Amino acid sequence: MKRTGAPAKGVYLLPNLLTTAALFAGFFAIIKAVEGAYVAAGIAVLIALVFDGLDGRVARLISAETHFGADYDSISDAISFGLAPAVLIHQWALEPFGNIGWLGGFLFTACAGLRLARFNSQSAVKDKRYFQGLPAPAAAATLGAWVLFVEDTGLAWVGVDLVTLVGVYCLALLMVSNIRYRSFKDADLRYRVPFPVAVAVVGLLILVAIHPPLMLAAFFIVYALAGPVDTIRQLRRRRRQRRARTEVDSSDGEA
Repeated sequence: MKRTGAPAKGVYLLPNLLTTAALFAGFFAIIKAVEGAYVAAGIAVLIALVFDGLDGRVARLISAETHFGADYDSISDAISFGLAPAVLIHQWALEPFGNIGWLGGFLFTACAGLRLARFNSQSAVKDKRYFQGLPAPAAAATLGAWVLFVEDTGLAWVGVDLVTLVGVYCLALLMVSNIRYRSFKDADLRYRVPFPVAVAVVGLLILVAIHPPLMLAAFFIVYALAGPVDTIRQLRRRRRQRRARTEVDSSDGEA
């Protein structure tokens, strides 16, 4: 939620109710992770993502953005997308690694908190089209979807825990990096789109329906990787542009 408006008595019910639902889902994920119900915990993290996406949009829609809502949303996010996925992934895969495992969970939680604090402090100056660093909800959803995918497909190979450990550390560092990620906030769904785009959306829904855990895991993993890949492409493009300018300057000097 955006920080706007003057102090006032009372709170807006609907957006804060959605934030509470996200917080409840995060707390439920922690309980289920401790109980060993990892699939239920992974689903709860994804449900928290849905409610978190709704509360801010509803607040903007009904002009109910407040400082209280923004602060409450940050607390909810820290638990649902920082602590909950860290507990889930530790109980599910990281516990055998000992100190390296639980420290990875703590690093994920701490980086999620730092990411949220940076987002709030830069809310008035940042480019709305991009996030600076991987959003904490996306990082949490990546872990939740990964748990669902592995549990659904029965991938019990030895390396899955090691891949998960490396993934947790990478996601944590991506959250506090300066790598830009598309926010898609500039997308306006009120306008017409080409017919092939509508067909592609239907096709995507069909793919998700065929195997939801696979498609959800693939979507969030691709999004997490899109930032570094796009950054590398931009760096190479700038290097080529500098090289081209240098060659032009050299040729002008020789002439």
